[in-house]
Amino acid sequence: MEMRITFLGGGRVVRIILGGLQRTGKLPGEVMVCDPDEDSLRILEDEFGVKTSADCSSMEGDVIFLAVHPPVLKDVLNKMESPSPESLIVSLAPRIRIEEIQQALDHPKVARVIPNAPSLVNRGYNPFSAADELTGTDLEILQSLFEPLGKFPEVSEDKLEAYAVITAMGPTYLWFQLAELETLAVEFGMSPDEAATAVHSMASGAVEALYSHPNRDMVMDLIPVKPLEDAEDDIRAIYRESLMRIYQSLTE
Repeated sequence: MEMRITFLGGGRVVRIILGGLQRTGKLPGEVMVCDPDEDSLRILEDEFGVKTSADCSSMEGDVIFLAVHPPVLKDVLNKMESPSPESLIVSLAPRIRIEEIQQALDHPKVARVIPNAPSLVNRGYNPFSAADELTGTDLEILQSLFEPLGKFPEVSEDKLEAYAVITAMGPTYLWFQLAELETLAVEFGMSPDEAATAVHSMASGAVEALYSHPNRDMVMDLIPVKPLEDAEDDIRAIYRESLMRIYQSLTE
């Protein structure tokens, strides 16, 4: 892929995107990562062979990713020089809207993507919104970078914060529970490999059954013994309270 991409920020989301692209052989030929943390840069150099820099004042590239958290992004936008008119700016952060980025950089070609961690293994769900100023070529460039990572639906910008809570953070609501089931399976006598296979197969099948069968209520009532039934209302309350709080913090 003959393209220059630059990341402002060298944290987890950069590793997710580069890892997913590398896994499918779609990593662009020229990648620059800018971050003041030299340890993070060294890790990315070793893992992906990318160029790095601790100087983030001037950003160049066909695609420039803003890969920092919202509070940091506001400060970065105020200090960042205006990019080349041809550059496509892609924010990976919630909360900061397209119009705000356009005004801060005096640059019209801006898109936002809410990536999620399964992109690392090309099973991501990465919704995006784009400014009206993007051309067909700009959208093709975006698709060439994100479609190898998984699903890449275009959505209303007003919904991106909801996706941040549900799809971007969503794996964290499930992973620790699956890991605990594996631990218990081993304590019950399975080998670690047997436990991993059993939990993976169970979870995959449970999701498929719930989302492919036309009668969800019937599916959810197929198993007569429900060991956590007495705790379900408490668990729902935890979800509602915690996720509503973080959603409100992103949309205030």
